[in-house]
Amino acid sequence: MPTFLFNHIALSVKDVDKTTEFYQKVLKLKEIKNTASDSKTRWLSFDDGKQLHLIPRPNFEIRINKAVHFALATPDFNSFVGHLEELKIDYSDWLGTPNKDYIRKDGIKQVYFQDPNGYWIEINNDV
Repeated sequence: MPTFLFNHIALSVKDVDKTTEFYQKVLKLKEIKNTASDSKTRWLSFDDGKQLHLIPRPNFEIRINKAVHFALATPDFNSFVGHLEELKIDYSDWLGTPNKDYIRKDGIKQVYFQDPNGYWIEINNDV
C-alpha cells in the first residue's frame, strides 16, 4: 500500500486577485509560480511548502457549508485572533457566536472565519 503526503488545497473562486490578496494579507501566504499551466490559477505556499491553489471560476456557483473547511494550527492563537480583529475580519465559534473562540473537549481553542468567496477557515492551537 502506498503512503501519502498532503500536497495542496484547491478552491474555486469568483475573483482570483481579490482572493489572493486576502490570503496574502490574512495568512501571510507567499505566491509561488504555477508550474502546471499558463492558466490564471494562482498558487500560494504555506511555510511548510504545502500549497493553496486558487482557481478562477467567476461564473460558477460556489456552494458554501461550514462543515467543509480547512484548518490551520498556530502556537500564536491569541495573537492571530488579534490580527483578525485589527483587520476587522469577523470570526466566530463553531456555533456562530460572533467574536468568540471555542474550546473543544480536548482543550484545543478554535475560531472560524470566511474568505471573500465564503469558504470557511478554522484556526486552532493544536500544535
